[in-house]
Amino acid sequence: MLLSLLKILIFFAVILAVALGAVFLSENGQALRLIYDGNEYTLGPIQLFVALSVGVVLAWALLRILGLFVATLRFVAGDETAVTRYFARSRERKGYDALAEGMLAVASGEGKLAQDKAARAAKYLDKPHVTDVLAAQAAEAAGDTAKASDAYRRLLADDRTRFVGIRGLMRQKLHDGDTATALKLAEKAYALRPKNRELQDTLLQLQTSEGDWKGARQILKEKRKQGQLPQDVAIRRDAVLALQEARDVLAEGSSISAREAAISANRASPDLIPAAVLAAKSYIAQKDTRNATRVLLKTWSVRPHPSIAATFADIVPDETPVARLKRFDTLIRQNPDNEESHLLRAELLLAVEDFPGARRALGDLAQKHPTVRTLSIMAAIERGEGADDAVVRGWLAKALTASRGPQWVCDKCHNVMADWAPVCDSCGGFDTLSWREPDDRRRARFAATDGVEMLPLLVGAPVVGGLAAAQAQAESTGTFANIARDLASDTAAPAKPVEIANVAPGMVPRRSDYIRTEPASFADLPEPAMTVTDPEEPVVLRADAPRAPFVVRPKRRPPRRRSIPMIRVFPALFRPRNSLRCAPMSSRSTTIISKR
Repeated sequence: MLLSLLKILIFFAVILAVALGAVFLSENGQALRLIYDGNEYTLGPIQLFVALSVGVVLAWALLRILGLFVATLRFVAGDETAVTRYFARSRERKGYDALAEGMLAVASGEGKLAQDKAARAAKYLDKPHVTDVLAAQAAEAAGDTAKASDAYRRLLADDRTRFVGIRGLMRQKLHDGDTATALKLAEKAYALRPKNRELQDTLLQLQTSEGDWKGARQILKEKRKQGQLPQDVAIRRDAVLALQEARDVLAEGSSISAREAAISANRASPDLIPAAVLAAKSYIAQKDTRNATRVLLKTWSVRPHPSIAATFADIVPDETPVARLKRFDTLIRQNPDNEESHLLRAELLLAVEDFPGARRALGDLAQKHPTVRTLSIMAAIERGEGADDAVVRGWLAKALTASRGPQWVCDKCHNVMADWAPVCDSCGGFDTLSWREPDDRRRARFAATDGVEMLPLLVGAPVVGGLAAAQAQAESTGTFANIARDLASDTAAPAKPVEIANVAPGMVPRRSDYIRTEPASFADLPEPAMTVTDPEEPVVLRADAPRAPFVVRPKRRPPRRRSIPMIRVFPALFRPRNSLRCAPMSSRSTTIISKR
Protein backbone atom coordinates (compact mmCIF):
# COMPACT_ATOMS: atom_id res chain seq x y z
CA MET A 1 0.00 0.00 0.00
CA LEU A 2 2.81 2.47 0.79
CA LEU A 3 4.52 1.51 -2.47
CA SER A 4 1.38 2.31 -4.43
CA LEU A 5 1.08 5.67 -2.67
CA LEU A 6 4.72 6.42 -3.46
CA LYS A 7 4.16 5.63 -7.14
CA ILE A 8 1.18 7.99 -7.25
CA LEU A 9 3.19 10.79 -5.65
CA ILE A 10 6.05 10.31 -8.12
CA PHE A 11 3.61 10.37 -11.04
CA PHE A 12 2.04 13.62 -9.90
CA ALA A 13 5.51 15.11 -9.25
CA VAL A 14 6.58 14.33 -12.82
CA ILE A 15 3.38 15.78 -14.25
CA LEU A 16 3.84 18.87 -12.08
CA ALA A 17 7.44 19.31 -13.20
CA VAL A 18 6.52 19.01 -16.89
CA ALA A 19 3.68 21.51 -16.48
CA LEU A 20 5.89 24.01 -14.66
CA GLY A 21 8.55 23.66 -17.33
CA ALA A 22 6.05 24.26 -20.13
CA VAL A 23 4.66 27.36 -18.33
CA PHE A 24 8.17 28.69 -17.80
CA LEU A 25 9.07 28.30 -21.47
CA SER A 26 5.86 29.92 -22.67
CA GLU A 27 6.23 32.94 -20.39
CA ASN A 28 9.83 33.63 -21.38
CA GLY A 29 9.17 33.14 -25.10
CA GLN A 30 12.11 30.80 -25.38
CA ALA A 31 12.11 27.81 -27.76
CA LEU A 32 14.25 24.83 -28.61
CA ARG A 33 16.46 25.43 -31.61
CA LEU A 34 17.94 22.45 -33.49
CA ILE A 35 20.54 22.85 -36.25
CA TYR A 36 20.92 19.89 -38.58
CA ASP A 37 22.75 19.92 -41.91
CA GLY A 38 22.83 23.74 -42.10
CA ASN A 39 19.18 24.06 -41.29
CA GLU A 40 17.82 25.52 -38.05
CA TYR A 41 14.67 24.10 -36.53
CA THR A 42 12.86 25.99 -33.77
CA LEU A 43 10.40 24.04 -31.59
CA GLY A 44 8.05 25.62 -29.18
CA PRO A 45 6.94 24.04 -25.96
CA ILE A 46 3.90 22.33 -27.52
CA GLN A 47 5.86 21.19 -30.52
CA LEU A 48 8.60 19.81 -28.28
CA PHE A 49 6.09 17.79 -26.23
CA VAL A 50 4.53 16.32 -29.36
CA ALA A 51 7.94 15.46 -30.75
CA LEU A 52 8.96 13.70 -27.56
CA SER A 53 5.73 11.70 -27.50
CA VAL A 54 6.15 10.57 -31.09
CA GLY A 55 9.75 9.67 -30.42
CA VAL A 56 8.78 7.51 -27.45
CA VAL A 57 6.11 5.68 -29.48
CA LEU A 58 8.51 5.05 -32.34
CA ALA A 59 11.16 3.77 -29.95
CA TRP A 60 8.66 1.36 -28.31
CA ALA A 61 7.49 0.10 -31.70
CA LEU A 62 11.06 -0.44 -32.82
CA LEU A 63 11.86 -2.40 -29.67
CA ARG A 64 8.84 -4.63 -30.14
CA ILE A 65 9.73 -5.33 -33.74
CA LEU A 66 13.27 -6.12 -32.71
CA GLY A 67 12.02 -8.43 -29.92
CA LEU A 68 9.75 -10.27 -32.35
CA PHE A 69 12.65 -10.78 -34.70
CA VAL A 70 14.83 -12.15 -31.91
CA ALA A 71 12.04 -14.44 -30.69
CA THR A 72 11.61 -15.78 -34.21
CA LEU A 73 15.26 -16.60 -34.39
CA ARG A 74 15.17 -18.37 -30.98
CA PHE A 75 12.07 -20.32 -31.99
CA VAL A 76 13.83 -21.49 -35.14
CA ALA A 77 16.86 -22.40 -33.05
CA GLY A 78 14.69 -24.45 -30.61
CA ASP A 79 14.97 -22.28 -27.54
CA GLU A 80 12.05 -21.72 -25.18
CA THR A 81 9.86 -18.90 -26.22
CA ALA A 82 6.34 -17.71 -25.66
CA VAL A 83 5.21 -19.91 -28.55
CA THR A 84 6.82 -23.00 -27.09
CA ARG A 85 5.42 -22.16 -23.70
CA TYR A 86 1.97 -21.95 -25.21
CA PHE A 87 2.26 -25.36 -26.84
CA ALA A 88 3.83 -26.79 -23.65
CA ARG A 89 0.92 -25.60 -21.55
CA SER A 90 -1.48 -27.13 -24.04
CA ARG A 91 0.33 -30.50 -23.92
CA GLU A 92 0.49 -30.39 -20.14
CA ARG A 93 -3.23 -29.76 -19.90
CA LYS A 94 -3.98 -32.71 -22.18
CA GLY A 95 -1.60 -34.91 -20.20
CA TYR A 96 -3.20 -34.13 -16.84
CA ASP A 97 -6.64 -34.71 -18.30
CA ALA A 98 -5.52 -38.15 -19.54
CA LEU A 99 -3.95 -38.87 -16.15
CA ALA A 100 -7.19 -38.06 -14.32
CA GLU A 101 -9.25 -40.16 -16.72
CA GLY A 102 -6.83 -43.06 -16.31
CA MET A 103 -7.06 -42.94 -12.53
CA LEU A 104 -10.85 -43.03 -12.78
CA ALA A 105 -10.64 -45.97 -15.18
CA VAL A 106 -8.42 -47.90 -12.74
CA ALA A 107 -10.85 -47.19 -9.91
CA SER A 108 -13.70 -48.38 -12.15
CA GLY A 109 -11.89 -51.60 -13.07
CA GLU A 110 -11.61 -50.75 -16.77
CA GLY A 111 -8.08 -51.98 -17.33
CA LYS A 112 -7.90 -51.54 -21.11
CA LEU A 113 -9.19 -47.98 -21.00
CA ALA A 114 -6.81 -47.21 -18.17
CA GLN A 115 -3.87 -48.50 -20.23
CA ASP A 116 -4.84 -46.23 -23.15
CA LYS A 117 -5.13 -43.21 -20.88
CA ALA A 118 -1.80 -44.06 -19.23
CA ALA A 119 -0.09 -44.17 -22.64
CA ARG A 120 -1.68 -40.84 -23.59
CA ALA A 121 -0.58 -39.29 -20.28
CA ALA A 122 2.97 -40.56 -20.81
CA LYS A 123 2.93 -39.01 -24.28
CA TYR A 124 1.96 -35.52 -23.14
CA LEU A 125 3.59 -35.42 -19.70
CA ASP A 126 7.30 -35.56 -19.05
CA LYS A 127 6.81 -37.05 -15.56
CA PRO A 128 7.60 -40.77 -15.65
CA HIS A 129 7.43 -41.14 -11.86
CA VAL A 130 3.70 -40.37 -12.18
CA THR A 131 2.78 -41.96 -15.49
CA ASP A 132 4.64 -45.22 -14.72
CA VAL A 133 2.62 -45.66 -11.54
CA LEU A 134 -0.59 -45.29 -13.55
CA ALA A 135 0.75 -47.65 -16.21
CA ALA A 136 1.54 -50.32 -13.60
CA GLN A 137 -1.86 -50.04 -11.96
CA ALA A 138 -3.62 -50.08 -15.32
CA ALA A 139 -1.71 -53.20 -16.38
CA GLU A 140 -2.67 -54.93 -13.13
CA ALA A 141 -6.29 -53.98 -13.66
CA ALA A 142 -6.13 -55.43 -17.17
CA GLY A 143 -4.38 -58.60 -15.96
CA ASP A 144 -1.18 -57.94 -17.90
CA THR A 145 1.42 -58.89 -15.28
CA ALA A 146 4.34 -58.59 -17.70
CA LYS A 147 3.68 -54.92 -18.43
CA ALA A 148 3.01 -54.27 -14.76
CA SER A 149 6.39 -55.80 -13.84
CA ASP A 150 8.15 -53.65 -16.45
CA ALA A 151 6.47 -50.53 -15.09
CA TYR A 152 7.42 -51.39 -11.50
CA ARG A 153 11.02 -52.02 -12.52
CA ARG A 154 11.16 -48.59 -14.18
CA LEU A 155 10.02 -47.08 -10.89
CA LEU A 156 13.08 -48.54 -9.14
CA ALA A 157 15.35 -46.03 -10.92
CA ASP A 158 13.80 -43.02 -9.16
CA ASP A 159 14.35 -42.48 -5.44
CA ARG A 160 10.88 -41.03 -5.12
CA THR A 161 9.19 -44.17 -6.49
CA ARG A 162 11.61 -46.95 -5.43
CA PHE A 163 9.39 -48.00 -2.52
CA VAL A 164 6.34 -48.15 -4.81
CA GLY A 165 8.24 -50.33 -7.29
CA ILE A 166 9.48 -52.76 -4.64
CA ARG A 167 6.04 -53.01 -3.06
CA GLY A 168 4.43 -53.69 -6.44
CA LEU A 169 6.92 -56.44 -7.28
CA MET A 170 6.42 -57.93 -3.80
CA ARG A 171 2.67 -58.12 -4.29
CA GLN A 172 3.17 -59.83 -7.64
CA LYS A 173 5.43 -62.45 -6.07
CA LEU A 174 2.89 -63.03 -3.32
CA HIS A 175 0.20 -63.53 -5.95
CA ASP A 176 2.42 -66.03 -7.76
CA GLY A 177 3.17 -67.91 -4.52
CA ASP A 178 6.89 -67.10 -4.50
CA THR A 179 7.08 -66.28 -0.80
CA ALA A 180 10.87 -66.54 -0.60
CA THR A 181 11.38 -63.75 -3.17
CA ALA A 182 8.51 -61.78 -1.67
CA LEU A 183 10.22 -61.95 1.73
CA LYS A 184 13.44 -60.46 0.33
CA LEU A 185 11.52 -57.67 -1.40
CA ALA A 186 9.58 -56.97 1.79
CA GLU A 187 12.80 -56.64 3.74
CA LYS A 188 14.14 -54.12 1.20
CA ALA A 189 10.91 -52.14 1.32
CA TYR A 190 10.96 -52.22 5.12
CA ALA A 191 14.47 -50.71 5.05
CA LEU A 192 13.08 -47.78 3.04
CA ARG A 193 9.95 -47.18 5.11
CA PRO A 194 10.07 -49.00 8.45
CA LYS A 195 6.93 -47.30 9.77
CA ASN A 196 4.60 -48.48 7.01
CA ARG A 197 1.93 -50.49 8.85
CA GLU A 198 0.76 -52.55 5.88
CA LEU A 199 4.33 -53.50 5.06
CA GLN A 200 4.98 -54.51 8.67
CA ASP A 201 1.99 -56.85 8.66
CA THR A 202 3.00 -58.38 5.34
CA LEU A 203 6.61 -58.83 6.45
CA LEU A 204 5.51 -60.41 9.74
CA GLN A 205 3.25 -62.84 7.91
CA LEU A 206 6.00 -63.78 5.44
CA GLN A 207 8.55 -64.29 8.20
CA THR A 208 6.24 -66.57 10.16
CA SER A 209 5.38 -68.59 7.05
CA GLU A 210 9.07 -68.97 6.16
CA GLY A 211 10.14 -69.78 9.73
CA ASP A 212 12.15 -66.60 10.38
CA TRP A 213 11.08 -66.39 14.02
CA LYS A 214 13.89 -64.10 15.09
CA GLY A 215 13.09 -61.53 12.41
CA ALA A 216 9.39 -61.80 13.21
CA ARG A 217 10.09 -61.03 16.86
CA GLN A 218 12.02 -57.91 15.81
CA ILE A 219 9.13 -56.67 13.65
CA LEU A 220 6.72 -57.38 16.48
CA LYS A 221 8.92 -55.36 18.81
CA GLU A 222 8.85 -52.40 16.39
CA LYS A 223 5.06 -52.59 16.09
CA ARG A 224 4.79 -52.55 19.86
CA LYS A 225 7.07 -49.49 20.10
CA GLN A 226 4.98 -47.64 17.52
CA GLY A 227 1.79 -48.43 19.43
CA GLN A 228 0.22 -50.47 16.64
CA LEU A 229 -0.52 -53.43 18.94
CA PRO A 230 -1.95 -53.60 22.47
CA GLN A 231 0.62 -54.61 25.02
CA ASP A 232 -1.07 -57.87 26.02
CA VAL A 233 -1.45 -58.95 22.38
CA ALA A 234 2.18 -58.12 21.64
CA ILE A 235 3.38 -60.10 24.68
CA ARG A 236 1.27 -63.11 23.72
CA ARG A 237 2.50 -63.14 20.12
CA ASP A 238 6.09 -62.67 21.21
CA ALA A 239 5.68 -65.70 23.49
CA VAL A 240 4.35 -67.74 20.56
CA LEU A 241 7.33 -66.74 18.41
CA ALA A 242 9.75 -67.45 21.24
CA LEU A 243 8.22 -70.90 21.72
CA GLN A 244 8.57 -71.83 18.06
CA GLU A 245 12.10 -70.45 18.03
CA ALA A 246 12.86 -72.69 21.02
CA ARG A 247 11.48 -75.69 19.14
CA ASP A 248 13.71 -75.01 16.16
CA VAL A 249 16.75 -74.51 18.37
CA LEU A 250 15.98 -77.76 20.17
CA ALA A 251 15.68 -79.56 16.85
CA GLU A 252 19.13 -78.29 15.93
CA GLY A 253 20.55 -79.83 19.11
CA SER A 254 21.11 -76.71 21.22
CA SER A 255 19.16 -77.77 24.28
CA ILE A 256 20.44 -75.02 26.58
CA SER A 257 19.24 -72.19 24.33
CA ALA A 258 15.95 -74.00 23.77
CA ARG A 259 15.38 -74.31 27.51
CA GLU A 260 15.98 -70.62 28.06
CA ALA A 261 13.66 -69.66 25.20
CA ALA A 262 10.92 -72.03 26.42
CA ILE A 263 11.11 -70.72 29.96
CA SER A 264 11.02 -67.15 28.66
CA ALA A 265 7.94 -67.92 26.53
CA ASN A 266 6.17 -69.51 29.48
CA ARG A 267 6.87 -66.50 31.69
CA ALA A 268 5.52 -64.15 29.04
CA SER A 269 2.31 -66.16 28.48
CA PRO A 270 1.52 -68.73 31.20
CA ASP A 271 -1.69 -69.83 29.43
CA LEU A 272 0.23 -70.94 26.32
CA ILE A 273 0.00 -74.71 26.70
CA PRO A 274 2.90 -75.80 24.42
CA ALA A 275 5.20 -73.27 26.10
CA ALA A 276 4.30 -74.62 29.54
CA VAL A 277 4.92 -78.20 28.44
CA LEU A 278 8.28 -77.38 26.87
CA ALA A 279 9.34 -75.30 29.87
CA ALA A 280 8.34 -78.11 32.25
CA LYS A 281 10.29 -80.65 30.19
CA SER A 282 13.28 -78.33 30.32
CA TYR A 283 13.05 -78.20 34.11
CA ILE A 284 12.65 -81.99 34.25
CA ALA A 285 15.79 -82.41 32.14
CA GLN A 286 17.59 -80.24 34.70
CA LYS A 287 16.18 -82.36 37.58
CA ASP A 288 14.31 -79.29 38.79
CA THR A 289 11.01 -80.96 39.66
CA ARG A 290 9.83 -78.09 41.85
CA ASN A 291 9.79 -75.52 39.06
CA ALA A 292 8.37 -78.07 36.63
CA THR A 293 5.50 -78.72 39.02
CA ARG A 294 4.96 -75.01 39.56
CA VAL A 295 4.73 -74.31 35.82
CA LEU A 296 2.28 -77.15 35.19
CA LEU A 297 0.07 -76.29 38.15
CA LYS A 298 -0.18 -72.68 37.05
CA THR A 299 -1.10 -73.58 33.48
CA TRP A 300 -3.61 -76.23 34.58
CA SER A 301 -5.38 -73.66 36.74
CA VAL A 302 -5.85 -71.46 33.67
CA ARG A 303 -6.33 -73.97 30.85
CA PRO A 304 -6.28 -77.74 31.52
CA HIS A 305 -4.92 -79.89 28.74
CA PRO A 306 -3.96 -83.58 28.38
CA SER A 307 -0.38 -82.65 27.50
CA ILE A 308 0.00 -80.93 30.85
CA ALA A 309 -1.17 -84.07 32.65
CA ALA A 310 1.18 -86.25 30.61
CA THR A 311 4.12 -83.98 31.39
CA PHE A 312 3.09 -83.92 35.05
CA ALA A 313 3.27 -87.72 35.00
CA ASP A 314 6.80 -87.58 33.56
CA ILE A 315 8.03 -85.79 36.68
CA VAL A 316 7.92 -89.10 38.58
CA PRO A 317 7.81 -91.75 35.85
CA ASP A 318 8.27 -94.90 37.98
CA GLU A 319 5.69 -94.34 40.70
CA THR A 320 2.87 -96.76 41.48
CA PRO A 321 -0.70 -96.04 40.40
CA VAL A 322 -1.74 -95.36 44.00
CA ALA A 323 1.10 -92.89 44.54
CA ARG A 324 0.33 -91.25 41.22
CA LEU A 325 -3.31 -90.81 42.14
CA LYS A 326 -2.29 -89.12 45.35
CA ARG A 327 0.22 -86.84 43.63
CA PHE A 328 -2.23 -85.87 40.89
CA ASP A 329 -4.71 -84.59 43.47
CA THR A 330 -2.59 -81.45 43.70
CA LEU A 331 -2.96 -80.89 39.97
CA ILE A 332 -6.68 -81.64 39.85
CA ARG A 333 -7.44 -79.30 42.75
CA GLN A 334 -6.14 -76.37 40.68
CA ASN A 335 -9.24 -76.61 38.45
CA PRO A 336 -11.56 -79.27 39.88
CA ASP A 337 -14.71 -78.30 37.96
CA ASN A 338 -13.16 -78.56 34.51
CA GLU A 339 -14.15 -81.50 32.33
CA GLU A 340 -10.51 -82.42 31.77
CA SER A 341 -10.06 -82.76 35.56
CA HIS A 342 -12.98 -85.20 35.76
CA LEU A 343 -11.60 -87.28 32.91
CA LEU A 344 -8.13 -87.31 34.42
CA ARG A 345 -9.41 -88.44 37.82
CA ALA A 346 -11.45 -91.19 36.18
CA GLU A 347 -8.39 -92.48 34.34
CA LEU A 348 -6.32 -92.41 37.53
CA LEU A 349 -9.01 -94.37 39.39
CA LEU A 350 -9.13 -96.88 36.56
CA ALA A 351 -5.41 -97.42 37.04
CA VAL A 352 -5.95 -98.44 40.66
CA GLU A 353 -9.00 -100.54 39.61
CA ASP A 354 -11.43 -98.38 41.57
CA PHE A 355 -14.22 -98.69 39.02
CA PRO A 356 -17.05 -97.26 41.16
CA GLY A 357 -14.84 -94.28 41.97
CA ALA A 358 -14.05 -93.84 38.29
CA ARG A 359 -17.79 -93.84 37.52
CA ARG A 360 -18.38 -91.19 40.19
CA ALA A 361 -15.50 -89.10 38.88
CA LEU A 362 -16.82 -89.34 35.34
CA GLY A 363 -20.30 -88.33 36.45
CA ASP A 364 -22.77 -87.74 33.66
CA LEU A 365 -20.21 -86.65 31.06
CA ALA A 366 -21.01 -89.72 28.96
CA GLN A 367 -24.60 -88.45 28.64
CA LYS A 368 -24.14 -84.66 28.62
CA HIS A 369 -20.98 -84.50 26.53
CA PRO A 370 -20.31 -87.87 24.90
CA THR A 371 -16.91 -88.01 23.24
CA VAL A 372 -14.72 -90.89 22.15
CA ARG A 373 -12.68 -90.46 25.29
CA THR A 374 -15.58 -90.36 27.76
CA LEU A 375 -17.33 -93.30 26.09
CA SER A 376 -14.09 -95.29 26.05
CA ILE A 377 -13.62 -94.66 29.76
CA MET A 378 -17.22 -95.71 30.35
CA ALA A 379 -16.65 -98.91 28.39
CA ALA A 380 -13.55 -99.62 30.46
CA ILE A 381 -15.54 -99.07 33.66
CA GLU A 382 -18.26 -101.45 32.51
CA ARG A 383 -15.73 -104.10 31.59
CA GLY A 384 -13.89 -103.63 34.87
CA GLU A 385 -17.11 -104.03 36.84
CA GLY A 386 -17.87 -107.29 35.05
CA ALA A 387 -20.57 -106.12 32.68
CA ASP A 388 -21.52 -108.23 29.72
CA ASP A 389 -19.63 -107.77 26.46
CA ALA A 390 -22.82 -106.50 24.85
CA VAL A 391 -22.87 -103.55 27.24
CA VAL A 392 -19.24 -102.77 26.47
CA ARG A 393 -19.95 -103.03 22.76
CA GLY A 394 -22.91 -100.71 23.22
CA TRP A 395 -20.73 -97.96 24.68
CA LEU A 396 -18.19 -98.44 21.93
CA ALA A 397 -20.96 -98.33 19.33
CA LYS A 398 -21.88 -94.87 20.60
CA ALA A 399 -18.28 -93.83 20.12
CA LEU A 400 -18.62 -94.45 16.37
CA THR A 401 -20.51 -91.21 15.87
CA ALA A 402 -19.25 -89.32 18.91
CA SER A 403 -17.05 -86.27 18.82
CA ARG A 404 -13.32 -86.69 19.20
CA GLY A 405 -13.39 -84.01 21.86
CA PRO A 406 -11.32 -80.84 21.98
CA GLN A 407 -8.69 -80.40 19.27
CA TRP A 408 -6.47 -77.67 17.94
CA VAL A 409 -8.89 -75.65 15.81
CA CYS A 410 -8.13 -72.50 13.85
CA ASP A 411 -10.40 -69.65 14.92
CA LYS A 412 -10.08 -68.04 11.49
CA CYS A 413 -10.80 -70.86 9.03
CA HIS A 414 -11.92 -73.61 11.50
CA ASN A 415 -9.23 -75.96 10.25
CA VAL A 416 -8.43 -78.87 12.59
CA MET A 417 -4.75 -79.63 13.18
CA ALA A 418 -3.24 -82.63 14.88
CA ASP A 419 -0.68 -80.61 16.82
CA TRP A 420 -0.22 -77.01 17.85
CA ALA A 421 1.65 -74.68 15.52
CA PRO A 422 2.08 -70.90 15.47
CA VAL A 423 0.69 -70.70 11.93
CA CYS A 424 -2.38 -72.46 10.56
CA ASP A 425 -1.43 -74.74 7.68
CA SER A 426 -4.69 -73.94 5.88
CA CYS A 427 -5.19 -70.16 5.99
CA GLY A 428 -1.77 -69.09 7.26
CA GLY A 429 -3.26 -67.28 10.24
CA PHE A 430 -0.81 -66.46 13.01
CA ASP A 431 -1.66 -67.52 16.58
CA THR A 432 -5.18 -68.59 15.61
CA LEU A 433 -5.20 -72.13 17.07
CA SER A 434 -7.22 -72.76 20.20
CA TRP A 435 -7.95 -75.97 22.12
CA ARG A 436 -11.66 -76.48 21.64
CA GLU A 437 -14.17 -78.81 20.07
CA PRO A 438 -14.65 -78.22 16.33
CA ASP A 439 -18.03 -77.68 14.77
CA ASP A 440 -20.05 -80.50 13.23
CA ARG A 441 -18.92 -79.84 9.68
CA ARG A 442 -15.24 -80.19 10.55
CA ARG A 443 -15.89 -83.00 12.99
CA ALA A 444 -17.21 -85.24 10.22
CA ARG A 445 -13.80 -85.26 8.55
CA PHE A 446 -12.21 -86.95 11.56
CA ALA A 447 -15.10 -89.01 12.88
CA ALA A 448 -14.16 -92.34 11.31
CA THR A 449 -10.93 -94.29 11.51
CA ASP A 450 -10.15 -97.95 11.01
CA GLY A 451 -10.31 -98.78 14.72
CA VAL A 452 -6.78 -100.04 15.20
CA GLU A 453 -6.19 -97.24 17.69
CA MET A 454 -8.94 -98.75 19.90
CA LEU A 455 -7.08 -102.07 20.06
CA PRO A 456 -5.51 -101.29 23.48
CA LEU A 457 -8.97 -100.85 24.96
CA LEU A 458 -9.99 -104.28 23.75
CA VAL A 459 -6.89 -106.35 24.45
CA GLY A 460 -4.91 -104.20 26.87
CA ALA A 461 -1.95 -103.50 24.59
CA PRO A 462 -1.08 -100.16 23.04
CA VAL A 463 -0.31 -99.78 19.38
CA VAL A 464 3.11 -98.30 18.67
CA GLY A 465 4.35 -96.75 15.46
CA GLY A 466 1.21 -95.06 14.23
CA LEU A 467 -1.74 -96.27 12.26
CA ALA A 468 0.17 -97.88 9.41
CA ALA A 469 2.38 -99.85 11.77
CA ALA A 470 -0.65 -101.01 13.75
CA GLN A 471 -2.39 -102.19 10.63
CA ALA A 472 0.70 -104.04 9.45
CA GLN A 473 1.12 -105.65 12.86
CA ALA A 474 -2.52 -106.65 13.02
CA GLU A 475 -2.48 -108.09 9.51
CA SER A 476 0.77 -109.99 10.01
CA THR A 477 -0.20 -111.58 13.30
CA GLY A 478 -3.92 -111.92 12.76
CA THR A 479 -4.47 -110.63 16.28
CA PHE A 480 -6.87 -107.82 15.49
CA ALA A 481 -9.01 -109.97 13.23
CA ASN A 482 -9.28 -112.66 15.86
CA ILE A 483 -10.11 -110.20 18.63
CA ALA A 484 -12.74 -108.46 16.53
CA ARG A 485 -14.18 -111.82 15.56
CA ASP A 486 -14.29 -113.14 19.13
CA LEU A 487 -15.65 -109.96 20.75
CA ALA A 488 -18.07 -108.79 18.11
CA SER A 489 -19.91 -111.97 17.27
CA ASP A 490 -19.71 -115.69 16.80
CA THR A 491 -17.88 -116.80 13.67
CA ALA A 492 -20.74 -118.96 12.52
CA ALA A 493 -23.63 -116.52 13.05
CA PRO A 494 -24.08 -112.84 12.23
CA ALA A 495 -24.22 -110.28 15.00
CA LYS A 496 -27.61 -109.73 16.59
CA PRO A 497 -28.99 -106.38 17.75
CA VAL A 498 -28.66 -105.65 21.43
CA GLU A 499 -30.75 -103.57 23.79
CA ILE A 500 -29.10 -100.93 25.99
CA ALA A 501 -30.68 -98.93 28.79
CA ASN A 502 -30.39 -95.24 28.01
CA VAL A 503 -30.55 -93.93 31.59
CA ALA A 504 -28.28 -92.03 33.96
CA PRO A 505 -25.88 -94.03 36.14
CA GLY A 506 -27.60 -95.44 39.22
CA MET A 507 -31.13 -95.14 37.79
CA VAL A 508 -33.39 -98.17 37.37
CA PRO A 509 -34.29 -98.45 33.69
CA ARG A 510 -37.86 -98.91 32.53
CA ARG A 511 -38.92 -100.87 29.52
CA SER A 512 -39.24 -97.70 27.46
CA ASP A 513 -35.68 -96.70 28.33
CA TYR A 514 -34.13 -99.53 26.38
CA ILE A 515 -32.86 -98.73 22.91
CA ARG A 516 -32.03 -101.21 20.20
CA THR A 517 -28.65 -100.92 18.50
CA GLU A 518 -26.42 -102.97 16.28
CA PRO A 519 -23.19 -104.34 17.75
CA ALA A 520 -20.24 -102.14 16.88
CA SER A 521 -17.50 -103.26 14.61
CA PHE A 522 -14.28 -102.47 16.36
CA ALA A 523 -12.60 -101.78 13.06
CA ASP A 524 -14.69 -98.63 12.67
CA LEU A 525 -14.10 -97.02 16.03
CA PRO A 526 -12.55 -93.54 16.10
CA GLU A 527 -9.82 -92.43 18.43
CA PRO A 528 -9.94 -89.53 20.86
CA ALA A 529 -8.33 -86.31 19.73
CA MET A 530 -5.80 -86.41 22.53
CA THR A 531 -5.66 -87.93 25.96
CA VAL A 532 -3.01 -88.37 28.58
CA THR A 533 -2.95 -92.03 27.60
CA ASP A 534 -1.07 -91.79 24.34
CA PRO A 535 1.33 -94.75 24.19
CA GLU A 536 4.96 -94.03 24.91
CA GLU A 537 6.53 -97.45 25.51
CA PRO A 538 5.87 -100.41 23.23
CA VAL A 539 4.03 -103.38 24.68
CA VAL A 540 4.64 -106.67 22.92
CA LEU A 541 1.77 -108.81 21.71
CA ARG A 542 2.90 -112.41 21.50
CA ALA A 543 2.79 -113.01 17.76
CA ASP A 544 4.00 -116.60 18.01
CA ALA A 545 1.22 -117.72 20.35
CA PRO A 546 -0.29 -120.95 18.99
CA ARG A 547 -3.80 -120.79 17.67
CA ALA A 548 -4.58 -124.40 18.58
CA PRO A 549 -5.48 -125.90 20.84
CA PHE A 550 -7.75 -123.08 22.03
CA VAL A 551 -8.37 -122.49 25.69
CA VAL A 552 -11.81 -123.92 26.37
CA ARG A 553 -13.59 -122.70 29.46
CA PRO A 554 -17.14 -123.38 30.60
CA LYS A 555 -19.62 -120.62 30.19
CA ARG A 556 -20.39 -118.94 33.42
CA ARG A 557 -21.69 -115.68 34.70
CA PRO A 558 -18.79 -113.26 35.00
CA PRO A 559 -17.98 -112.03 38.48
CA ARG A 560 -19.08 -108.58 39.54
CA ARG A 561 -15.53 -107.29 39.61
CA ARG A 562 -12.88 -108.47 37.20
CA SER A 563 -9.28 -108.04 38.11
CA ILE A 564 -8.19 -106.36 34.89
CA PRO A 565 -5.20 -104.05 35.26
CA MET A 566 -6.49 -100.90 33.54
CA ILE A 567 -2.91 -99.76 33.29
CA ARG A 568 -3.03 -101.34 29.85
CA VAL A 569 -5.91 -99.13 28.75
CA PHE A 570 -3.97 -95.93 29.50
CA PRO A 571 -0.32 -96.94 29.06
CA ALA A 572 1.23 -93.46 28.68
CA LEU A 573 0.07 -92.25 32.05
CA PHE A 574 0.56 -95.56 33.85
CA ARG A 575 3.60 -97.25 32.40
CA PRO A 576 3.75 -101.02 32.93
CA ARG A 577 6.96 -102.47 34.14
CA ASN A 578 6.73 -105.56 31.97
CA SER A 579 5.12 -106.32 28.67
CA LEU A 580 1.61 -107.69 28.27
CA ARG A 581 0.81 -110.81 26.40
CA CYS A 582 -2.39 -111.93 24.77
CA ALA A 583 -3.25 -115.61 25.10
CA PRO A 584 -5.04 -117.57 22.38
CA MET A 585 -8.75 -116.85 22.26
CA SER A 586 -11.70 -119.11 21.71
CA SER A 587 -14.61 -118.19 19.51
CA ARG A 588 -16.78 -117.29 22.50
CA SER A 589 -14.47 -115.69 25.02
CA THR A 590 -11.29 -113.65 25.38
CA THR A 591 -8.52 -114.21 27.89
CA ILE A 592 -6.19 -111.39 28.85
CA ILE A 593 -3.09 -112.30 30.76
CA SER A 594 -1.00 -109.73 32.58
CA LYS A 595 2.57 -110.38 33.53
CA ARG A 596 3.63 -108.27 36.45
